Amino acid sequence: MTTDRSDHGTPRVGHVKEVTSLTNPIIKDIRSLAQKKHRDETRSFMAEGLKLVIDALDLGWKIKILVYAKAAKGKPQVEQVAAKTVAKGGLVLEVSEKVLSTITRRDNPQMVVGIFEQRYRALKDVRPAEGETYVALDRVRDPGNLGTIIRTADAAGASGIILVGETTDPFSLETVRATMGSVFAMPVARGSAEEFLKWQKAAGVRVVATHLAGSVDYRTIDYKSKPVVLLMGNEQAGLPEELAREAGALARIPQAGRADSLNLAIATGIMLFEARRHLLSLDAGA
Repeated sequence: MTTDRSDHGTPRVGHVKEVTSLTNPIIKDIRSLAQKKHRDETRSFMAEGLKLVIDALDLGWKIKILVYAKAAKGKPQVEQVAAKTVAKGGLVLEVSEKVLSTITRRDNPQMVVGIFEQRYRALKDVRPAEGETYVALDRVRDPGNLGTIIRTADAAGASGIILVGETTDPFSLETVRATMGSVFAMPVARGSAEEFLKWQKAAGVRVVATHLAGSVDYRTIDYKSKPVVLLMGNEQAGLPEELAREAGALARIPQAGRADSLNLAIATGIMLFEARRHLLSLDAGA
């Protein structure tokens, strides 16, 4: 590829644009992706790391901009990703480490960053099949929790995440980092509590909700007869009554120590691996 070394103007397709100025308008736009408002307006988000960018492209995600550090220039995998980005109509920027640090807000940034188009699945299009497990999260607030849950759902072989109500952004930098790349493998749908209740009645699923008032040991529930939706409550408030009363089972995880509750991501992980115990084997994961 040839390189357009100016700091201004729009790079031409097939060209790598070299950028050293923090005031470059494209860099300003990328940096503004730290704000949810700008992510929503542009339907874009940032993912850091060469492996994540390669995985995203392999899974068919649309890349808008590829940014790589000058020190990564000439590396075969970086060159391949740059060529793929250009072939898909994206921009390629070669930047200084200083510029990369301001984009990622890290002192030792990854050498490659991708700007991708957000992707949500419509709740009405989620049609759980036999053997499938979904995680529904009511008003999840913490980006680290959401990212860890997406990663854990991917590891457990779940089929998707459903965000219920006003939740933290699955495409924030913090959430994407916590998913360790699983954001590209795990479909995410979203809807209001009312939309979720309407969907669950028509979807033919068994909704298992964790609840402090739950009387059923989570290990005794039938997770085999229907597709399962694990419904997890907000970190502070738990599940609202409107969602809890419509669940097929209210489950509780037995506890013995002084802690009165579990972290949301940990509780979700415990539920996920129990719900999918009959479907998981060491051979399948090899």
